[in-house]
Amino acid sequence: MQVGTTNQTVESSIQTMKESRWTKAMKEFKKNKHYYFMMSPYMIIFFTFTVIPVVFSLVLSFFYFNMLEFPRFIGWQNYSRLFLNDDVFMIALKNTFLFAIITGPVSYIACFIFAWIINELSPKIRAFMTLVFYAPSISGNVFFIWLIIFSGDSYGYLNGFLMKVGIILEPIQWLADEKYILAIVMIVQLWLSLGTSFLAFIAGLQTIDQSLVEAAAMDGIKNRWQELWFITLPSMRPQLMFGAVMQITASFAVAEVSIALAGFPSVNYAAHTVVTHLMDYGTIRFEMGYASTIATVLFGMMIGTNIITQKLLRKIGE
Repeated sequence: MQVGTTNQTVESSIQTMKESRWTKAMKEFKKNKHYYFMMSPYMIIFFTFTVIPVVFSLVLSFFYFNMLEFPRFIGWQNYSRLFLNDDVFMIALKNTFLFAIITGPVSYIACFIFAWIINELSPKIRAFMTLVFYAPSISGNVFFIWLIIFSGDSYGYLNGFLMKVGIILEPIQWLADEKYILAIVMIVQLWLSLGTSFLAFIAGLQTIDQSLVEAAAMDGIKNRWQELWFITLPSMRPQLMFGAVMQITASFAVAEVSIALAGFPSVNYAAHTVVTHLMDYGTIRFEMGYASTIATVLFGMMIGTNIITQKLLRKIGE
């Protein structure tokens, strides 16, 4: 009898806890219903155009689907084909990781350094320099400029300069030689990287409480580097997190620059990335099941890298 009574008491306690949580949640919802109502348009759009497509893509990655026949379940065959039989994907994966490892951290650090330097200028000069550094990321003819610079004839700016100073005797086919293509695409990607993250860092530096700096000086902060590590960076954690997500996503999602400069596909897939591979199967071959597999792998890479980056950023100022 005691055991039965004890079980009933435990079940009753659990039920009461569930009810109290539900009641608390409903009270919280009623209290903040205006905020939820204002957020609802964004949440509906986000759920409809982001969450549902991601889930659908994950499910579709286990099917064979060519948009003509009804999807056919094939299990893990798409994944085994991707990692064991698709040599072009392995090239794309290597190029994408090179992009992420090199352009991701370099562009992230460059965004912060330039923002930090520009923030020290007077307001008018700061506004002008911010526009100068941000302009390449929104320029529509940026690829046309770089195509002229790396043109493969003697009229290309780089070839013309190198021939004039006597470094080379004949033009180099910069965008047709696989030795140079990947490095050139990385350079252009870095040049374009001072975008949203750069503006976020500028905004974050503007909101730092100067009283913290004064208090830190009294507590023993001796130079700007200590101020940067113990005051500036911890105060900018939200902007740093946002910038990290934006730069990681940009470094993994390189496609437009590669296609504009090196063509599609590039010579011997020298500038082929996971996104261009996804475009190949999704928009040209219409193998939507296989394309969904590529998209799922890319999504996992982005999520994993973002988690690692956020854990590292939490240690700032400790």
